[in-house]
Amino acid sequence: MESYYGGLSLQVLFYCLGVVFLSSIVRGYSGFGLAALLVTALSLVLPPRELVPLALVLEFLASIVMLRQVWKDVAWPAMGWLMLGAAVGTPLGVYALAAWPELVMRLVIALLVLGASLLLWFGLSYPGPPNRRATLGAGLVSGVANGVAAVGGLPLVAFYMSLSTGAAVIRATLSTYLLLLNAYGAAALAVQGLITFEVALRSGLFALPLLAGILLGNRRFADTTPEAFRRFTLALLIALSLFALIRAFL
Repeated sequence: MESYYGGLSLQVLFYCLGVVFLSSIVRGYSGFGLAALLVTALSLVLPPRELVPLALVLEFLASIVMLRQVWKDVAWPAMGWLMLGAAVGTPLGVYALAAWPELVMRLVIALLVLGASLLLWFGLSYPGPPNRRATLGAGLVSGVANGVAAVGGLPLVAFYMSLSTGAAVIRATLSTYLLLLNAYGAAALAVQGLITFEVALRSGLFALPLLAGILLGNRRFADTTPEAFRRFTLALLIALSLFALIRAFL
């Protein structure tokens, strides 16, 4: 019977379903955070080798679900520069991970995101609209973080939260950027044989709570104010950074 649940016991399955549902509400509202929340909560019951591919596939599915709703609000002129920076930064992050201890790299990223989030919380902002160089740099830092610890979305969120950009544009651009970034990551994992039948089966089992959570999160976003969105997003960034620091020492 256990194999019917994707190799999970019934108790673990229900725990995973609940985590996916709650994390998907956050993703539907903010446009990011699903993979980080899943990795943090599901690491209690699943090994990293099984968890990372699953989180990446679910993040990709979440982006697909949200794409139709956010398409019109995406900052398309910036997307090319972000992806160019990420394309350069990701191999650099992989190299850094091979050259320096993983613990050190994870701590550096978590501390940088935490520091930036706290500064933003207390009123720091980017002076004027972002130029191509700033956008390219944000993509580069995001790519490095993605190569090191698969948290490429967090530095980019901090960058966008420093701008006077509307909540809908921030959410749409982040969600679409993660779609492209995770498509690349999923392809790389598939080539390495890490997208297994078991990962596909579990993704299917979690698809319904994923969809329900995103729809609920979307509904909450429609009723929110720009200030409430900003406060929630920065609080989520700070929490995820603190979780990353704690996990680095566990």
